[in-house]
Amino acid sequence: MKFVPCRHPGVESRTTGISSCKIWDYLFYFPLSSGIFHSMAGKNAETIPNREEIEAKDPRLDLSLRPTVFDDFTGQPKIKERLQILVEAASQRKDPLAHLLLIGPPGLGKTTLANILARAMGRNLKFTSGPVIEKAGDLAGLLTTMEERDVLFIDEIHRLQKVIEEYLYPAMEDFKLDIIIDTGPNARSVRLNLPHFTLIGATTRSGLLSSPLLSRFGVPYRLDYYTAEDLQKVILRSARILNVDIETDGAFEIARRSRGTPRIANNLLRITREYAQVRAGNRITREVSHAALTMWGIDEDGLDEMDKRLLETLLHKFDGGPVGINSLAVAVGEEAGTLEEVYEPFLIQEGYLKRTPQGRLATELAYKKLGLSPRKQPDLFG
Repeated sequence: MKFVPCRHPGVESRTTGISSCKIWDYLFYFPLSSGIFHSMAGKNAETIPNREEIEAKDPRLDLSLRPTVFDDFTGQPKIKERLQILVEAASQRKDPLAHLLLIGPPGLGKTTLANILARAMGRNLKFTSGPVIEKAGDLAGLLTTMEERDVLFIDEIHRLQKVIEEYLYPAMEDFKLDIIIDTGPNARSVRLNLPHFTLIGATTRSGLLSSPLLSRFGVPYRLDYYTAEDLQKVILRSARILNVDIETDGAFEIARRSRGTPRIANNLLRITREYAQVRAGNRITREVSHAALTMWGIDEDGLDEMDKRLLETLLHKFDGGPVGINSLAVAVGEEAGTLEEVYEPFLIQEGYLKRTPQGRLATELAYKKLGLSPRKQPDLFG
């Protein structure tokens, strides 16, 4: 078997009596035909398994509707303005963009902003995901194939292994990657000099990030849920791209049921488009939007069938709570993690649910939503 010859200028051996080339071949142990870094970088760059896939979406629709410049990006005005300043300043100095951390629920535009930032800098963008990077060689494969000022986007960065995080620290700060090979008395260290790059991390759960990694990003950028008015603009723009005949009121009806999330808004637009094509002469009005989304079980407040099942279970089976998340998950037939990350944030934000130290508790609004009378709290003093 033939191996890749070492011609990488960024390799420095910290040991004596062994060439950098031998360490390089020994470290990665890939045949010549495989193309080590291109192979690994391709594997990571093309696969992005993340929790946002929980929400059904049409990938072709999603790609075609993504804004590619700041002017087309609706919502998040404060974050957008700050990022534009960072891009302009870095471009004037011809420096790489500072490392960024984007925080927020799925579907709010973290990946889209990464695309826009790379495009604004005029550099390449590589995608990967925290769970995909399983060993140091995977990380090296990504970083060493980047060019100066390129952008690396790591989705679900809170799911990086702790060992990989340790390798990432010097890469972010000093643009060097130190890799240990072998164990015991035969252990050797290899240092890779990296191009000056920008790391953009995205996470839905910033609390799971370690403090050392969090501190290396500086000021985090937290994306908020969108208003119905902003989502209306998103839907009208998407409708123009898809050549959908839609009225302003029809777009607003979809927007207010979209849970404050552009991805869901575009998905509901697709559903409504199909309905209008079959039953409404290809034109979306307020009445058509209402009929279509009602048929799909999405009510006027944006709650779907699973939301209602969760509230009904909490009220009828657990007397409004408090109840533990695991018991609630078993009762509704869903994973506890899915309830915490997908359904609960919206219900809490809208005031239907509370998280307390004792467990989940239904609010008065939840009782009203289901047409029930709120239970009376027990009087501790008689």
